[in-house]
Amino acid sequence: MEFTAKAIAEFLKGEIEGDAEIVISNVSKIEEGEKGTLTFLANPKYTEYAYTTEASIIIVNKSFVPKKKIKATPIKVDDAYQAIASLLQLRESMKPKKVGIHTNSWIEESSKAGKDLFLGAYAYVGENCVIGDNVRIYPHVFIGDNVVIGDNCIFYPGVKIYHECIIGNDCILHGGVVIGSDGFGFAPDTAKDYKKVPQIGNVVLKDRVEIGSNTTIDRAMMGSTIIEEGVKLDNLIMVAHNVVIGENTIIAAQSGIAGSTKIGRECMFGGQVGLVGHLEIADKVMIAAQSGIPSSIKKEGTVVQGAPAFPIMDYQKSYVYFRKLPSLVARINDLEKKLKELEQDI
Repeated sequence: MEFTAKAIAEFLKGEIEGDAEIVISNVSKIEEGEKGTLTFLANPKYTEYAYTTEASIIIVNKSFVPKKKIKATPIKVDDAYQAIASLLQLRESMKPKKVGIHTNSWIEESSKAGKDLFLGAYAYVGENCVIGDNVRIYPHVFIGDNVVIGDNCIFYPGVKIYHECIIGNDCILHGGVVIGSDGFGFAPDTAKDYKKVPQIGNVVLKDRVEIGSNTTIDRAMMGSTIIEEGVKLDNLIMVAHNVVIGENTIIAAQSGIAGSTKIGRECMFGGQVGLVGHLEIADKVMIAAQSGIPSSIKKEGTVVQGAPAFPIMDYQKSYVYFRKLPSLVARINDLEKKLKELEQDI
């Protein structure tokens, strides 16, 4: 499908500087731009590519002032990253959507599904499930008994949703996600054995949650493990039983959250962050990658780094000295040697 710069600018409410009738039919990365494609500049690190890209249209921020001639036709917007996101969403919405139930899939008679369900090959839906409208369930998805699923959800191949779990509207679960497996609950029984503690709760995902591939969210021992509206979890994340993650929080890959920890809204965690159990993390907290959190963070908007983590400015100051540690040790040893020589002379 082809679009003119004029049509794109009107959709984005942007300003064209150049040929309004130039046509594109695809998108491209700025460093790999080709004629007939649209690209964008949001990160200043890629500014030099704006002058060399062969793309026909480039979306830039209104604050961008070129220092050289740009071949592409610029469309200036308030936020280039948000603009490209809107365009890609529009493109995705134009793709034909799969509907229908494959002959090699199975949905139990006691379950109910809304209109325009897609159920791919070898997918299974258990007993007494309720599935909303426009839900796409790709091949090899397992949905256990008594699961409730809202409208417009997408479950990619290999997703597993255990019994009793509740999924809100507009949720996306990528391949290999497991929702509702047992929490890690074991009580010492003897010196060499543990007794399993039944995990009788469930997992509740609120609306607009997206979960990356192979992430696991354990069911609660009692009550619910809760992922609030708008949360975005990356790939390979572990969320333990009875955790609560607040609205619009985002967590990057390979992070782990131990049981009963409560995370506030609009937090941002880098990759490989680890939190011990039973903590409280305030709203809008930011945690740098590979940080370890051993205690609660109760001040809103705190930014931390390190393992164990502490305020990021203190961490960065400390790291300056850490990098100089070998030379500092050498200086101390030299000073101690000179001090001993002085003591011997007295």
